Amino acid sequence: MKTCIVVMAAAVLMASAFGAFAQNVKEILAPQGKLRVGVYFGSPTSMVHDSKTNEVHGLSFDLGQELARRLNVPFEQVSYQRISDVLEGMKAGDVDFTVSNSTPARAASVTFSQNLLTIELGYLVAAASPITVIADIQRAGLRIGVTQGSTSQSTIPKLLPNATVVPSENYKRGIEMLEQGEIDTYATNKPTLFEMSDQMPGSRVLEGRWGEEHLAVAIPKGREAALEYIQHFVQEVQSNGLLAQSVERAGLRGAVKAQ
Repeated sequence: MKTCIVVMAAAVLMASAFGAFAQNVKEILAPQGKLRVGVYFGSPTSMVHDSKTNEVHGLSFDLGQELARRLNVPFEQVSYQRISDVLEGMKAGDVDFTVSNSTPARAASVTFSQNLLTIELGYLVAAASPITVIADIQRAGLRIGVTQGSTSQSTIPKLLPNATVVPSENYKRGIEMLEQGEIDTYATNKPTLFEMSDQMPGSRVLEGRWGEEHLAVAIPKGREAALEYIQHFVQEVQSNGLLAQSVERAGLRGAVKAQ
C-alpha cells in the first residue's frame, strides 16, 4: 500500500513538473501569448502560394503553425521581403520563430536548432542564355544576381572573383533582371530557383550545385532555456513525417537529407 502511494505521489509530482515545464517553455517561446512566425513570400523554405489549391505552405509557415498548436497559443504570420529582413525582425523582438540557413554569421544574432533539412545551391538562367552547364559560370565578367542580404551575396564573390554580383530586393526582382538581360544568371537555393523558373518559360536550373544550405529552426537570442524543447520538436517532425509532408505540400525541390 505504501509503495502504491509512493508511486502515485511520484507520478503526480512528475506530471506537475512537466506541466510547469510546458508552461515555462510557452512563456519563453511565445512571450506575447502568441507565436509570431517570420516568413517571406516566394520560397518553399518559408512561404509559397499554391494557385491550384489556393493554400499557403512552406517550412516556416507549416512548422510555425505546428509549434503554435503544440504550445497552445495563436499563430501569427509576420511577413517580410526576404530572410535577412525576417532575422532583423527577430533581433528587434518582433519574431519568435522562423526557418533559416544556419550560418555562423547568423548564429551570432539568433539561436539555431540542429539541422532540419539540407538544400542545394545553384544557378538559374533564362531561356535564351548561352550558359548550358554549371562550368560556364566560371567565365570572367558574368553578372550574377543574388538576393540582397543573402548568404549568396557574401559567398559568390569568394567563389567567383571575376564575376559582378548584382543584388536584388527579392526573387520577383530577380526574375525581372533575368528577363530584361540585366544579369546572366541568378544564384540562390534551388527551391527558390525552381519557383522562379516556373514563372519563366524556357528558363533552366542548371544541373549540379555550388554549395549547400543547412536549414534550422531559429529563435531569438536569450531564449536558450527552451532550446532543448525546440531540438526535440525538430527530431519529431523529421521522424513522424510532418517535415516530409510540409516539403511535399510546398513543392520544395532541391532538398537532400539533413546533414
